[in-house]
Amino acid sequence: MENLRVKDRVESLASLLDVGTLVKIKHDGKMSPMIVELKKRSGEVIKKDLNLGVSPDEASVEDLSRAIFKAYPKWDVTRQRLTTVNNKVLEKGKSLKSYGITNGSQVVFKDLGPQIGWGTVFVIEYLGPLLIHPFFYFNQKLIYGSEAPMTQAQTWTLILVMIHFLKREFETLFIHKFSNDTMPLRNLPKNCAHYWVLGGLFLAAPIYRPGFVGFLGGGIPESMLNGLLGFFAYAQFSNLITHKILSDLRPPGSRVRKIPFGYGFNYVSCPNYFFEILGWVAITALNGSLATLLFAVVGAVQMYVWAVKKHKRYLKEFGDKYPRNRKILVPFLL
Repeated sequence: MENLRVKDRVESLASLLDVGTLVKIKHDGKMSPMIVELKKRSGEVIKKDLNLGVSPDEASVEDLSRAIFKAYPKWDVTRQRLTTVNNKVLEKGKSLKSYGITNGSQVVFKDLGPQIGWGTVFVIEYLGPLLIHPFFYFNQKLIYGSEAPMTQAQTWTLILVMIHFLKREFETLFIHKFSNDTMPLRNLPKNCAHYWVLGGLFLAAPIYRPGFVGFLGGGIPESMLNGLLGFFAYAQFSNLITHKILSDLRPPGSRVRKIPFGYGFNYVSCPNYFFEILGWVAITALNGSLATLLFAVVGAVQMYVWAVKKHKRYLKEFGDKYPRNRKILVPFLL
């Protein structure tokens, strides 16, 4: 009789299990690890039975990434782009079941190639002007074949450029939190070109040549110089504050996005770009260089394009919660 009762219990338990899945109960009572099929976008199967090492209820995107790296060490987690069969990107911090991925499901993998951290990218980008401007300033004879006493415009240009890009390096190391961990290494030359070529060589070559005085000729009146230096300091400090506000919105290690408020953000979506532009307006007015003017215009146009995208993303993500009276880049105007 006792054997019949045990048999009935086993049959009842078996009827509750989904026999359509590959999940089985081990002898120790725990669920067996989740298995997925990994394939390329072309449909080619990479691995039919990738073992994630955790149960389907516990499996996360990170677990999947680690399992791929364990099976294929050449594909570290930074090189992996993972999507569902419907091309929905799998985001870190989320469970696989939230994407409808269960035991035996297919996951699409793409190798992004060698990667480089965004923090490292920024450090390398800003290093260009920090090296190039002093080199031109202190090596007139070597570069131009002659030399002359440095003018007020030249000296202050060097000082302000160094302050600007040293601030950028400080923010990169201690303030910024990046939405993405890495970018493809092959994109590094393109990213550096703006700062090393335009912000470095293109600015330095005409400004530090012997006798350059800018469009103000013999020098800048002291009152005007003090005004421009104060304006530059205001722009740089304001830019720093807005970057700190953006950084504080995101908890360490997360990709949470919130609506920014406070200094500058009550008027425009991207005050950090607005204050960045003001800083270059001050440098342009101080040295009177057409090269500086062109660099400032190119930067302003690019920042406007970025600001429009961010403004649209805010509206799409937060809907009616996002303040409708905010402009994109310039308070009250644009």
